[in-house]
Amino acid sequence: MLRKPIASIIGVLFLLISSSHLLLAQKDWQYLGEANVDGQVDHDKIKVGESHGTFRAIRLRVDVAPVRFDRVLVHYGNGDAVPITIRSTINPGGQTRVIDLPGDRRFIETVEFFYERATSNPSKPKVRLFGLR
Repeated sequence: MLRKPIASIIGVLFLLISSSHLLLAQKDWQYLGEANVDGQVDHDKIKVGESHGTFRAIRLRVDVAPVRFDRVLVHYGNGDAVPITIRSTINPGGQTRVIDLPGDRRFIETVEFFYERATSNPSKPKVRLFGLR
């Protein structure tokens, strides 16, 4: 009779330790903005600006409905622009791989997204942009 409560306690402790590790890993990610995929095929731009600081990587998270990404265009404060090909579908609650930004850490002026809804679901997907220092 005592084995079941002990197994439950061990399971809960394991989940807490696992989730705290994920929270620590995401602690350095800074929220930079979001966009809604309004049309079937869409193009949006999130303004970041110098006030957020410099970043070495970005990541995109998707909520509500799946999104099929084509590419992302990162515009830096110095006028440079770097295209990044993604070409993958991200389901709600999912995220892209860590997208390393080439060169030294720089100010991101804007990030442009070229994407589309992955289903005919009438719900508008939401894309959130995060940066890693």
